[in-house]
Amino acid sequence: MAEKAPPAIEIDRLEKRYGGVPAVRGISFSLAPGEVLGLLGGNGAGKTTTIGMIMGLVLPSAGSVKVFGVDMAKDRYAVLHRMNFESPYVDMPHRLTVRQNLEVFGRLYGIRAIKNRIADLACELHLEDFLDREAGALSAGQKTRVALAKSLINEPDLLLLDEPTASLDPDTADWVRTRLETYRRDRGASILLASHNMAEVERLCDRVIIMKAGAIADEGTPHSLIEKYGRHSLEEVFLDVARAPVTQGAAA
Repeated sequence: MAEKAPPAIEIDRLEKRYGGVPAVRGISFSLAPGEVLGLLGGNGAGKTTTIGMIMGLVLPSAGSVKVFGVDMAKDRYAVLHRMNFESPYVDMPHRLTVRQNLEVFGRLYGIRAIKNRIADLACELHLEDFLDREAGALSAGQKTRVALAKSLINEPDLLLLDEPTASLDPDTADWVRTRLETYRRDRGASILLASHNMAEVERLCDRVIIMKAGAIADEGTPHSLIEKYGRHSLEEVFLDVARAPVTQGAAA
């Protein structure tokens, strides 16, 4: 019998403190292979710090993060080639063209036949018209497409997304979501999605975790949480949790 694959992400009693101030307070959760998990919370809830620890860029103060069974604090280079990250808040070098940027990231990931891979992404994500334009001269929608191409350059098994459709018009945002759904279906990838767009989360996510003050306040499927709180949408649930006193809403 084939050995069961480990979770894409396994977090156990994870903590991060900055100068004694807790940013993440003993959270535990896992992301199954092929699952899309929403990580929700207001500003300062601990989402970005959690993603940083999953990527191995931020060292935990306590607890552990494993990606595909590998401890990210000890041996992250063993699995980094299977991961990627996308955020509209992280700019690529402005003076490099789109093609040059993708070549750099492709080489960092050790992609063979990088020119062919860029050509495939350019066709799939409609980048052909601005492949040789400097990244700093792109519109917001074009930058998002390029950021998505960068995040898919190595065909990752785990995709970490931080507000992937922020500041986009509805049509472009829907285009990005459709591409993510297609990639997940075709690749069987696991996705961790941090977003403030509750309609987006309802559409994409199998399960959601709501963080507050560095702790997990609640978790479940979008439908189960809507039923639990007696609301009509996940946005109403989020507002209930966000506005509740910390002692009632957040628990490690």
